[in-house]
Amino acid sequence: MKNGEIGILLFSIFIVAICGIIYELIIAGVSSYLLGDSITQFSLVIGFFMSAMGFGSYLSKFLKNNLLECFVIVEIVIGLVGGFSALVLFYAFGFTSSYHIFMFLFIIIIGVMVGLEIPILMRILKEYEELRIALANVLSFDYIGALFGSIAFPLILLPRFGLIKTSLLIGVLNILVACIIYYQYRQKLIKSGLFLTVLILILLSLIVGLWFSNQAERFLEQRLYRDKIIFMKQTPYQKIVLTKGKNDFRLFINGNLQFSSYDEYRYHEALVHPPMIFSYRHDRVLVLGGGDGLAVRELLRYPDVEQIILVDLDEVITKLATENKYFVKLNGGSLSDSRVQIINEDAYQFLLKTDELYNVILVDLPDPNNENLNKLYTSQFYYLLKKHLTPDGAIAVQSTSPYFAPLAFWSIVETIKDAGLKVYPYHVYVPSFGDWGFTLATRREIDFKKFQLPFKMRYLNEENFAAMFSFGEDILAYRKMVEPNRISHPVLLRYYEEGWKHW
Repeated sequence: MKNGEIGILLFSIFIVAICGIIYELIIAGVSSYLLGDSITQFSLVIGFFMSAMGFGSYLSKFLKNNLLECFVIVEIVIGLVGGFSALVLFYAFGFTSSYHIFMFLFIIIIGVMVGLEIPILMRILKEYEELRIALANVLSFDYIGALFGSIAFPLILLPRFGLIKTSLLIGVLNILVACIIYYQYRQKLIKSGLFLTVLILILLSLIVGLWFSNQAERFLEQRLYRDKIIFMKQTPYQKIVLTKGKNDFRLFINGNLQFSSYDEYRYHEALVHPPMIFSYRHDRVLVLGGGDGLAVRELLRYPDVEQIILVDLDEVITKLATENKYFVKLNGGSLSDSRVQIINEDAYQFLLKTDELYNVILVDLPDPNNENLNKLYTSQFYYLLKKHLTPDGAIAVQSTSPYFAPLAFWSIVETIKDAGLKVYPYHVYVPSFGDWGFTLATRREIDFKKFQLPFKMRYLNEENFAAMFSFGEDILAYRKMVEPNRISHPVLLRYYEEGWKHW
């Protein structure tokens, strides 16, 4: 075997290592998107994938002859199974009740094949190189390839192509590597013609899948939503879906409902007006999250608001809320108001960098359903909020449902209290969400007898405003069961999953 032929085999290891880690991330990503609880999904996928690789390495000892043919077969199987993995998983979730069976089947097949690959290649190479050199070359190319794949997936492939198209593209890459190996070593393959036919058929099927991937993705995604999808985009941070029914416009992020135009006013009146009523001044307002502009719409009803700083990580959301006709109709063009400044940045990093003080701070972030969002529900984060709040100001934090996830709700309340703020939990019924919770927080005590609604609202009046701060005994009973949520001890993730898994 010439040096060039050895180089081709090592290059194939590099490429397949890229493909293997990306397939692993795709399966974990699809599972997190469809099932939630990303820590559990990634842990399961990584654990079973590594175990399957170990089993594949064990099985390799039974392969004694025709190692080049075995290697080509491994490449073909990885490309075929991995390439269609995301498509099949979305189909399994939408049309069957056997998602986990498909998920583990993909993990095991791909893991076993990847586990077979390295021992087979090492045995091929050791006939032409010393064992120490073959071992060093194979493992180094494998590990470097895994690094490239783990970087390329979140930074380039996922935001640009999404999950389904990425898996098909990587499948094509896998099969192209198999084609190169076939061409280079076709004289040494016993069933050369059969291999060529199989390679061509699989490559064509993956290319056809790529050609129709947009239609397939929209069809499969539509199975997850009641109304027609009018916009869908995977950004570097999240999957955004807009749906439009006869009288309803909805925003979903990573499959989770963010608002329904039918009743969002209840949520946003409850979020915005309590802190505005109990803050002495409204000159400067900070909104963290809320890129849909609906909270800003309510804020602009106050004539003494001079400046609103809206900090939302995802530019796609704020651009949609500024330009999309359904958004603009719903938010009243609030994000185009001259008093509004939009900053697309992580809320935590923004608070670390700014020295400004605000009269009112609204925290309108998605629920803490993953580790990235968890840091925005910690005592450290709320301590930063306190630092940027004027002495007579007020904060409101959306705090998930006190009915569906009571432990999570009270943990958020206790975490804000742990940061040194006075807390006043409250809740409101939003038909599309159910009973939904918030936390009002200040540096000082609030006298609830001295409140007055500044103007007529669609939902809030003096009677139901006061009632929002009252809870039933069944909900209050959970308050003593929780701990504050900290970066070093993220109990909120567990509370949240325990609550919502029943619904």
